Amino acid sequence: MMKRLTAAALAATLGFFTLATPVQVEARDPYWQCVTFARMFSGIQIFGDAWTWWRQAVDRFRTGTSPETGSVLVFQPHGRMRAGHVAVVSDVLTDRVIRVTHANWGGSRGKVEENVTVVDVSDQGNWSRVKVWYNPINDLGTTEYPTYGFIYKTAAEAAAAGRDAVAEVTAGQ
Repeated sequence: MMKRLTAAALAATLGFFTLATPVQVEARDPYWQCVTFARMFSGIQIFGDAWTWWRQAVDRFRTGTSPETGSVLVFQPHGRMRAGHVAVVSDVLTDRVIRVTHANWGGSRGKVEENVTVVDVSDQGNWSRVKVWYNPINDLGTTEYPTYGFIYKTAAEAAAAGRDAVAEVTAGQ
């Protein structure tokens, strides 16, 4: 319980340093889905709804319960988030506090949010339940989201995926 309170206090403190200015939305701005963004940003080539990423990753990628920069955190379907959610870890701050970059979350529908604080609130410290910073209230959200864990990609795999993506684009020209 003390770890959970400490993590929440740290996340709240961090939030004071991440005050975002309102973003002007224009019709020509792209509308990002979390899976499209996570696939492009992480290089992990998995397709389909976010909740299916975990099952697809188990035989193709290393998976686990500890965050690593560049890994993808996979959220289980929960409440109105019926298709789950994926977010790319941009920084590991402590064993229970990370920052993610993700798209199409809460008050930022269709937009990308960078370096959003996420706190592990699971009893076991295994990232199976998290709270996510929510800009509209300028604090951690009140919902605890269940997660499957993290999907990891090695630098060599990411480089190969990048080369393949470039080859596909240039072949179509």
